[in-house]
Amino acid sequence: MTDHAAIPAYTTEEPAHMIFGLPMAMAESFLLKGEAIGNDRARVRMPYQEKFTNSRKDMHGGAIATLLDVGLSCAARAHDPLRYGVATVDLTIHFMAPAAGDVICTSVCERRGKSLSFVRGELRDDAGKLLGMATGTFMLVDRQKS
Repeated sequence: MTDHAAIPAYTTEEPAHMIFGLPMAMAESFLLKGEAIGNDRARVRMPYQEKFTNSRKDMHGGAIATLLDVGLSCAARAHDPLRYGVATVDLTIHFMAPAAGDVICTSVCERRGKSLSFVRGELRDDAGKLLGMATGTFMLVDRQKS
């Protein structure tokens, strides 16, 4: 999943409260930045912020869980990013190593049904070290008016 060439870069400049064209106020607090979306994939970065660290100055697991929830949900809607929002149904996380810097979530939607999408993702640091993995199930929410 580390093949970033398969994910089209997202070059649109967005306000801090937006992720791939949709408003998300929480994104501003965590400084989440959508880097790439498309082909059923997404990449979202969370820069290191000391206010979201644990007693060892590593990124707190709760902050990383937020990144995974956002990053995986973006892959669930990557086929039509502006049309769909998502609701998290299930999220399973496996932490593998501490994060002492920026964390990048790369995710892929493995299967999309009429309303549910099944997504897997991984976390890496800027050096490419694997920090964690996750799987999630997300419900697509059509944002277009009927």
